[in-house]
Amino acid sequence: MTTDQDLPMDSQSATAMFAAKGLDVTPNKDQGVIKIVKCPGLGAEQPMIGDRVTVHYTGKLLTGKTFDCSRDRKEPFCFNVGRGQVLKAWDICVLSMQKGEACTLLCKPDYAYGPPGNPDKIPPNSSVIFEMELVNFEGELLTDDSGIMRRIKVKGDGYTNPNDGASVDVHLEGRCAGRLFDCRDVSFIVGEAEDRGIPLGVDRAMDKMQRGEHCVLYLKPKYAFGSEGSAVYKIGPDEDVVYEVILKDFQRAKESWEMDLKEKLEIFVGVKHKGNQYFKAGRYLQAVIQYQRIVSWFEMECGTGLEQQKKIQECLLTAHLNLALCFLRLKEFSQVVDNCNKVIECDESNEKALYRRGEARLLRNEFNLARADFQQVLLVNPSNRAARAQISICQTKIKEHHEQDKRTYANMFKKFAERDAKEKKEKDTPPLEWRY
Repeated sequence: MTTDQDLPMDSQSATAMFAAKGLDVTPNKDQGVIKIVKCPGLGAEQPMIGDRVTVHYTGKLLTGKTFDCSRDRKEPFCFNVGRGQVLKAWDICVLSMQKGEACTLLCKPDYAYGPPGNPDKIPPNSSVIFEMELVNFEGELLTDDSGIMRRIKVKGDGYTNPNDGASVDVHLEGRCAGRLFDCRDVSFIVGEAEDRGIPLGVDRAMDKMQRGEHCVLYLKPKYAFGSEGSAVYKIGPDEDVVYEVILKDFQRAKESWEMDLKEKLEIFVGVKHKGNQYFKAGRYLQAVIQYQRIVSWFEMECGTGLEQQKKIQECLLTAHLNLALCFLRLKEFSQVVDNCNKVIECDESNEKALYRRGEARLLRNEFNLARADFQQVLLVNPSNRAARAQISICQTKIKEHHEQDKRTYANMFKKFAERDAKEKKEKDTPPLEWRY
């Protein structure tokens, strides 16, 4: 069946037809994007700014000619809505849709391909039509392990974000299983939210927010109150929580390039102390934030003269050694090895770096490499009993590994021999009809 949209139209008649049947979804109601709903969606929930959305679409000129279609490629298209990754019309339209909704939209040039058009496909200054289906949407993941998901209710202003060490003023509302447990206006230092009873997930979201932003954060236990829960908020262990956050204002901390060496050395002591406090309290992720700040300050610092260079190296070695210890507790063994390597590059006889790298390698079942590290520790300090004990453990593990290999290969060769014997027997046995 031929629809109105399949018939050739000029821009004026297309606008009149869509305006009669559809809804102007542009913020300023200039008829730049007019939507006609063909199939209503499910429920009332709509995507929020930054959500990851999945759509199917067909793009047509007003002549009815198709210039692009996701279904022809047999795969939907994904993007983060409201981020300027797609046509302006798409960002506006998708934010007005529900999951499963199918619609047709008329897009004026300013909301589509503009004065240039698209060579070989879209003539200059062309209005276009899109048939669109919202297949799915979900919040924006802020961490690789999916531990923090953000959905933006109100977009913030400007292009700057709080950084580690920034002072922020926020409004918070925390909920667990629908129960409001925290509601307050509060100020804190990014990287030190723990001190104000604010979970790590809220702290780590700060550097993605703009002034005035209103968002909802969905936090997994690792970024909420962990396996301990919170007695203060009456939250049990391993509970997901949801925080609604408004970033009212912030003052950025100085970046590395904005500080001279003297200023960096002055604040080094306080930041290291804060990291040590978090480490002793078992807040290893929070400690990592502090030690990484130190690395960011000094890793590109050269200094003038041997005395300054020595101080810079001392600060970096301290930060990398402490990071290695944190990552050991977090069982992130590759990070342990990386930080120890950076220490050993500067100080090849550093006992702590060699020992911690050996621990990480042992826990990664790299027994020979671990044994070599512990042996190197003994060359540096022959009285290190812990290293001597670790060498014994490595040797036991290596022996066990060799025994396991022997058993594995013995079983393998036995099976090969049995298979060869069976094949030989079958080959030597004459066919049944030859036996009589």
